[in-house]
Amino acid sequence: MKVTLLSYTPEPEKVVAAAARLCYSPDDADMLYEGMTDKKVQGFLGKLIELGHLSPIEHVSFTFAVAGVSRVLSHQMVRHRIASYSQKSQRYVCEDNFEYIVPPSIAADPEAGRIYREQMEKIREAYRALLTVAHQEDARYVLPNACETKFVFTMNARSLLNFFQLRCCERAQWEIRELAEAIYKEVKKVAPTLFSLAGPACVSEGACPEGAMTCGQMAQVREKYRVM
Repeated sequence: MKVTLLSYTPEPEKVVAAAARLCYSPDDADMLYEGMTDKKVQGFLGKLIELGHLSPIEHVSFTFAVAGVSRVLSHQMVRHRIASYSQKSQRYVCEDNFEYIVPPSIAADPEAGRIYREQMEKIREAYRALLTVAHQEDARYVLPNACETKFVFTMNARSLLNFFQLRCCERAQWEIRELAEAIYKEVKKVAPTLFSLAGPACVSEGACPEGAMTCGQMAQVREKYRVM
């Protein structure tokens, strides 16, 4: 898996602080923005997070490039609807020698690994055979969920907070949890205060919402995100 932060709103924390300050000031937003010192920014962001007043953080967004992941992951990713996506097309990109993702549980078992690899090769052969008698856009129907894909996505900060709550959870599927943790580390570098309480619900909300389905490892998870 490769995760790259391509771009983000310049001075994201300053933008959010100015937007939040505008709600309580007669001054124009540009004047408030110019007058924002680091101390003021930290103060306003701390208050926003404390009060749960999150609408101002929607003004900043982050764009990531993701590669080396499966279609299983991308199908889960697009369930996060307040975002923009651009994905490699199997209609236009030939997959006659497609790469594929191997789940850890299968990779750890020699017999499971053998069965899995053999099946992937059979699918490759079937796809190549179909290309000789059908359109590429139709041959792709035989391709597996394991097929490697890549995509670019953009989310605002509030959507990312929700994404982290759901996908950093220990009960999230392993691949999208790995992606969420990689994204989390990148945004923390450029907006540490904004994402100071980001993470799974047991970190961001202080309680686990999973009920009987809880992983039972809240203390360990909180410590993990404290030092991450």
